[in-house]
Amino acid sequence: MAQAIFGESATGAKTRRATLSKNVAPGIHRLEHAYVNCYLIEDESGVTLVDTAFPATWPLLQNALRQIDRTKDDVRAVVLTHAHFDHLGMAERLRKEWRVPVWAHPDERYIARHPYRYAHESPRLLWPVTHPTSIPILGRMVRAGALTVPGIDDLRTFAADDVLDVPGQPRVVFSPGHTFGHCALHLPDRSALISGDALVTFNPYTGGTGPQIVSGAATADSAQALASLDALAATGADIVLPGHGKPWKKGIVSAVAEARKVGRT
Repeated sequence: MAQAIFGESATGAKTRRATLSKNVAPGIHRLEHAYVNCYLIEDESGVTLVDTAFPATWPLLQNALRQIDRTKDDVRAVVLTHAHFDHLGMAERLRKEWRVPVWAHPDERYIARHPYRYAHESPRLLWPVTHPTSIPILGRMVRAGALTVPGIDDLRTFAADDVLDVPGQPRVVFSPGHTFGHCALHLPDRSALISGDALVTFNPYTGGTGPQIVSGAATADSAQALASLDALAATGADIVLPGHGKPWKKGIVSAVAEARKVGRT
């Protein structure tokens, strides 16, 4: 069930800031803030946080932990599907203040250090002019701290097909294209796939909904991203949990088929 997470506005008033959806897959909770999803994976050993949204997500994460009867001491790991600024947001703060290790593919090291220097096919600055529907979406991201994400240098790294020794023990699904080190996470015991931005159900750059890859304004190689859909489909997961948009409950195979119909944007 989705539940509003509240924070204080600049005037001190309580405002809806995010949404926590509990058990979008067994023991996996979705925290959505400013059009970006984080996932909290629970097991008996603690919590893994997958992706970290924005700097302003910090108090909302703490609220979400309380809602699932957890504390910061239960967070054992952060795993990044990739290191774009809208997924890297709180990672360095979590590492420094909560002493939580941050995991990513080694090919994400450069972007993790420099969150605003990443490969993309289409000009970013012209995108709001040619796609005005993206303006309010990007504006909300900016208000959440999209322009003030600190880099991180201290990463633990993993390889394709690794099963990570973190709560939930997700298996790494190497899925480059959006970034060159992008990885999805498969939890076979829950028949769930956290697809990151390899496949989304909401495209922040167009406002489009339904399974698709992200637009060239934020994707390094769309052809490679489309090819990586094969690796996602091979998991056979029943539930797809994307980096942007609502969960897809019709299975990864159907999501991939839909994404291929949309193609590159």
